[in-house]
Amino acid sequence: MNFESGRLYRISFWHHIIFWCIYFLFNTFRWGMYFNDYVYSLKTNLLGFPIHIALCYFNIYFLMPKFLFRKKYVPYIILILSAIFLMVVLKFNLTYFLISNNVWPEGPEVINALTLNYTLDMMIGELYVITFVTAIKVTLDFLKEQKRVADLEKNQLETELLFLKTQISPHFFFNTLNNIHSLALEKSNKTPNIILRLSELMRYLLYETRFERQSLQNEILCIQNYLDLEKIRHAGLLHVNMSISGDIQEKNIAPIILLTFVENAFKHGVNKNIGIVKVDIDFTIKEDFLYFTITNPLPAVTEFKNDMNRSSGIGLENVKKRLSLGYHPKDYKLTISNDESTFTVNLKIKVV
Repeated sequence: MNFESGRLYRISFWHHIIFWCIYFLFNTFRWGMYFNDYVYSLKTNLLGFPIHIALCYFNIYFLMPKFLFRKKYVPYIILILSAIFLMVVLKFNLTYFLISNNVWPEGPEVINALTLNYTLDMMIGELYVITFVTAIKVTLDFLKEQKRVADLEKNQLETELLFLKTQISPHFFFNTLNNIHSLALEKSNKTPNIILRLSELMRYLLYETRFERQSLQNEILCIQNYLDLEKIRHAGLLHVNMSISGDIQEKNIAPIILLTFVENAFKHGVNKNIGIVKVDIDFTIKEDFLYFTITNPLPAVTEFKNDMNRSSGIGLENVKKRLSLGYHPKDYKLTISNDESTFTVNLKIKVV
């Protein structure tokens, strides 16, 4: 849990002071109006509130952690009732000797001795205060735990995003650098443009993907840079048909989601074929949704096909996890299919 979320539901010393002061004033005025004697109400509350406070903190910070949370229910009940009873006895004696011989003026009769009726009524009153304060503490703890879980899910999403970055194979970058080296030796005019493409791709992966959402335009530009570099590697044997329809302006998407599908198509499909290979990529915007489709050839050799099914599953499973964490189930639909020669991914995803 980060520092800010920890502070959000943290109960400080001053929170305790303010709570008990407000509760004390409320109780003093309430009973002062009932008795029509505010001085008497002030005295009894000054005497009673230390008892309330002691019982509440004894329950919250000792009895509940030591017994209730450890499912030791019988000892907990015995101890809490015993503590309340002892405090009622203490309250009776303090009231009798310091304030008034009639320790229960709101009761049905004058009480100047510890009776069963008085004891039960006072114990219920103390139990009410304990329950009220404990409910506040439990509620705040619950909210803190919910925030902690939410932060963990967020951190997990960020971690998986970093992991997905590493799915862009290092071999791709090494091969691209080797191609650049060869072109540089040949003093090819293509060298500056390839270096620029690689730089833009690396900048996007390192810096632009830190945010929860990235513009669809940037994601498509990143894919285009990736494809341009792959075309250099395949020396004219790669044919990519990429089409875009609809308005992609001011549309946003979780970064690297689409790029992962493209990288997966090359790593487990295109790169394991010999000769001319064809990849079809389509981006279609309809209202608030992007309909993304990519089709690539399966490896020609049977054992390569089996290898693809095993290894590509890891990357695709991570994408599925990211989608489930970053989007509501109604905001996306992923379909993966293949026939004898092609592998196809269809993704419908909300981009607003």
